[in-house]
Amino acid sequence: MKVIPIVLEGLIKVFSRFEDKELLLYYIQPSESCIMSFSASIKNEPSRVHAITEQDTKVLLIPVDKIPGWMNDYPQFNALFYQQYNQRYAELLDTISHLLFNKMDARLYAYLKEKTALTHANPIKISHRQIASELGTAREVVTRVMKKLEQEGKVKQLTNSIQVW
Repeated sequence: MKVIPIVLEGLIKVFSRFEDKELLLYYIQPSESCIMSFSASIKNEPSRVHAITEQDTKVLLIPVDKIPGWMNDYPQFNALFYQQYNQRYAELLDTISHLLFNKMDARLYAYLKEKTALTHANPIKISHRQIASELGTAREVVTRVMKKLEQEGKVKQLTNSIQVW
């Protein structure tokens, strides 16, 4: 890691890859940063996660060599990363809880609700394959569960998009 990103506008998806599957870890929204990038830069190691923009995004890139001094000189900068660590840790615990205790229909519906809130779009343009990748499951499972959610009146599948209620 040579720079630490801070999102000014837009949305970045952070995910992990295992063989041919991806698992969504979290989204970086405006005024947030990537704690995994921060951690990798402090340790001078390669990052163990990947990131892509979900929409047009403006990012402030802070050179890694500035981080130690800024953490000492600017307490608010230091607090940003502690806050990000706490937030991501809480999200990780929520993800583990969802994986262990929620059925796929609850996980999928929660994912779709979060996606519409983060992107400020409804319907959202997303494929069953992309959803499956981000939830760490098979496309066929997503297709089957989407039909169930549609029958329950929670979603409506449109051509290339999904309306969420």
